[in-house]
Amino acid sequence: MFPTIAKITIMDYYQQIFKRKSFHIFNFLDKKALTSSDLNGLETFIKSVTPLYPEIKTEIQIVPESETTCKRGGEYCILFYSEVKDEYLRNIGYIGEQIDLYLASESIGALWFGIGKPRNMQANGLDFVIMMTIAKMPETKFRKDMFKAKRKPLDEIWRGDPMNIANIVRFTPSACNTQPWVVENTGKELMIYRFKKSGKRGIMPADKVGYYNKIDMGIFLFMLETCLKHENYYYEKALFADTSDDNTEKTLIARYSYSKG
Repeated sequence: MFPTIAKITIMDYYQQIFKRKSFHIFNFLDKKALTSSDLNGLETFIKSVTPLYPEIKTEIQIVPESETTCKRGGEYCILFYSEVKDEYLRNIGYIGEQIDLYLASESIGALWFGIGKPRNMQANGLDFVIMMTIAKMPETKFRKDMFKAKRKPLDEIWRGDPMNIANIVRFTPSACNTQPWVVENTGKELMIYRFKKSGKRGIMPADKVGYYNKIDMGIFLFMLETCLKHENYYYEKALFADTSDDNTEKTLIARYSYSKG
């Protein structure tokens, strides 16, 4: 389920959760140019990522930020393209979070940038989905205390035994910090829901809430699996189609049957 040829390991993924942060803007005086080694390493890693849905065709490109509408001071943007089919957004989130954590391990700052557009909205017949903007940053600019980050209280997103993972996985990044997930732990299974509280969307355009929240759920599933593995849980997962409209408050998207290793 996790890359076997990439430099980063499962334990590394977990450790990067505490370091990663969203760089909403890159200060020119702080950032450094990405080296050819940085870019080669990133391209190699991208080839090793594990999709949630291997049958969905995807393509990932790295282009200068100047070739997009993103103006956050990054040096490059990572562009995600996909077939448009069931759960393609969740798949991109799952893939993208692997890259997000890898970037943190290399001290490359990143920002999921939902409103940006590239020059080419299609690549080899695949549609543009979302981008990240990136820049090399000093180690001192990364997160030192994750628990100071603003997130929903645990009791809003988790029901039942927290299993030593709930207070970590709640720091999963999401569009406009909407954190659109609820987990119900039955004691044998984790039931994962996409949750949308009526009238709550922050600054996100109403017609984009479902789009970005479905990407967020893929990000969340990867973070959840990383935490389960770190705590030596074995699990089997079942994934469910997310066909609910934006008026539905709670949609079951996954079930993880688990046992302690």
